[in-house]
Amino acid sequence: MELEVVKAELVLPTHLSFKQVQMYEKYPKGQSRGRHWKHLKQILQAENYQNFPPDEPTYVNIESPPSMHPCKKICDITGYEAPYYDPRTNLRYANADVFKLVRSLPNEYVQRYLALRNAAVVLK
Repeated sequence: MELEVVKAELVLPTHLSFKQVQMYEKYPKGQSRGRHWKHLKQILQAENYQNFPPDEPTYVNIESPPSMHPCKKICDITGYEAPYYDPRTNLRYANADVFKLVRSLPNEYVQRYLALRNAAVVLK
């Protein structure tokens, strides 16, 4: 029994995906080579900042209106995000270990932590 051989033309892709593409193939002559980063001076020249109102925040001034989002509550001891606060001392804490520390702090230290946050109140 003889097997019949079929002649077929193989179509190969221009480059194989596992091979590294050479720069000259990727970017022919005269074409830019990817992302071009602008310096602040170039951005300022491209924008027409003289026509903007002076109270609108731009790259030139850093003054901007207050955020509309509520500020994150940060643990007074660790600096992590604090989902809890102690009603006795008004200190925010991140977990149970910090809560034990907060409850063991003397009143003088509690007042200092609250003063750092500008939330100083006189505790009884």
